[in-house]
Amino acid sequence: MALFDLPLDELRAWRSTSTEPEDFDAFWDGTLREARQHDLDARFEPVDTGLSTVRVYDVTFAGFGGHPVRGWLLLPASAREPLPLVVEFVGYGGGRGLPHEHLLWASTGRAHFVMDTRGQGSAWGGGGGTPDPQGGGPAYPGFMTRGIDAPENYYYRRVFTDAVRAVEAARAHPLTDASRTVALGNSQGGGITLAVGALVPDLVAVAPDVPFLCDFPRATTLTDRHPYREIGLYLRTHRSRAADALRTLSYFDGVHFAARGRVPALFSTGLEDETCPPSTVFAAFNAWAHRDKAIEVYEFNDHEGGGPYQETVRMRWLDGRA
Repeated sequence: MALFDLPLDELRAWRSTSTEPEDFDAFWDGTLREARQHDLDARFEPVDTGLSTVRVYDVTFAGFGGHPVRGWLLLPASAREPLPLVVEFVGYGGGRGLPHEHLLWASTGRAHFVMDTRGQGSAWGGGGGTPDPQGGGPAYPGFMTRGIDAPENYYYRRVFTDAVRAVEAARAHPLTDASRTVALGNSQGGGITLAVGALVPDLVAVAPDVPFLCDFPRATTLTDRHPYREIGLYLRTHRSRAADALRTLSYFDGVHFAARGRVPALFSTGLEDETCPPSTVFAAFNAWAHRDKAIEVYEFNDHEGGGPYQETVRMRWLDGRA
């Protein structure tokens, strides 16, 4: 696929037309306050994985609605003192997978927490194990339109709340250093990272790669690739609900979370990415409020972005930060 979005010089100046709800902060403050009425109840069960260089814990904690959410915590086997903490969120359709799929960050001497995404984990990788016990109204198959009738019902309200609680759970382990916590993820995981970067005020850095869930007004009309296309297919049937759907999505737009970003951030994008078009990524990057920010641009890559090259960039960027 050749370049299909704006030229790079225009991308660097692109600003989203997404309208921020007046009660955006009140909505999220209330959502998190409600979630924290439930005991976090973070439990860490050691797992014998056969791996000799890392210790692995099967983690369960209370997310949105007090619902149990799963995760993995991986520590270097030699860890005796609290370590810098990397909290990772995974891409669309994936789950926490299997522990041996997540050896990179523990290999750098950090603690690594991987959150399972409720209701997902059946499309790729080693799977997931967290159900989503709360449903919604009519939806197109997938996750993008579940509960899209109202912000209070939307699927990603639950996921973003889970993610904030995941940071809290990971920090509860005695071998993690809460003062040196980083959030990161690819695609959907990058979009979740943007939300966490706004909703958890004391992170030291975030690193969203090829982030999804950004600049919904442009994404839903620019690309016909899934998952964004789920929204268009839903509205093809529910013809009168476009305004309501966009209003709901505005509470979950990475652009608005980025405007509240108060820590250093490293983004990445691929200029041939039709899944998360580069203009939607630049919309969030340009909105990121902290001045210490950078974006890696991969001119000839689709949604894989920088892949292992970006992992190397991230490792070097995090040295000295966490």
